[in-house]
Amino acid sequence: MPKTHSRPRAFVAHLDSRAESTPLARYLLRAYLSGLPSGERYSDTAELLLGELFANAVQHSDAPDDRHVEVRFTLVDSCLRLEVHDAGSGRPVLHAPAPEDEHGRGLFLVNELAERWGCAERPGGIGKYIWALVAPAPAPTLVTA
Repeated sequence: MPKTHSRPRAFVAHLDSRAESTPLARYLLRAYLSGLPSGERYSDTAELLLGELFANAVQHSDAPDDRHVEVRFTLVDSCLRLEVHDAGSGRPVLHAPAPEDEHGRGLFLVNELAERWGCAERPGGIGKYIWALVAPAPAPTLVTA
C-alpha cells in the first residue's frame, strides 16, 4: 500500500484568560511542533510570537474575566499559522516603541518576525482573533572538512 502524507491536524485549546496561562500556551505549542517533521525549525520564533499574542489577549481584552483565550496552531503550506482568539472588542494597534518604553513591544515583534499577521472578527461575531504566519528557520547545513 503506498504511503500517503496527510496535512497535520490543527490544534485548538481554550485556556484561562490569565497571564499565568502563557507558559501553558507555549508548552502546548512545543508539544504540537514536536509531532511535526522539522517542527523545531519553527519553535524559537513561534514560541516568542505566541507568548506575545497570548499576553496581549489577556492584558488588553475588555472581555469578562471568565472568558477563555483560544489558541490554534496549524501548518499552512510551509508556514505555521498561530491564532489567538479572545472575546474582547478592541483591535490591536501597531506602533514603534521608544527606546525608553518598558512595554509595548509585543505587536512590534510580531510585525518584525512573522511572515504576515492580521486581525479578524471571530466566527459568530463575538471578539476577534490575531493570526500570524511563521516561516521555518533555514535547515542547518553540515560542514565537512
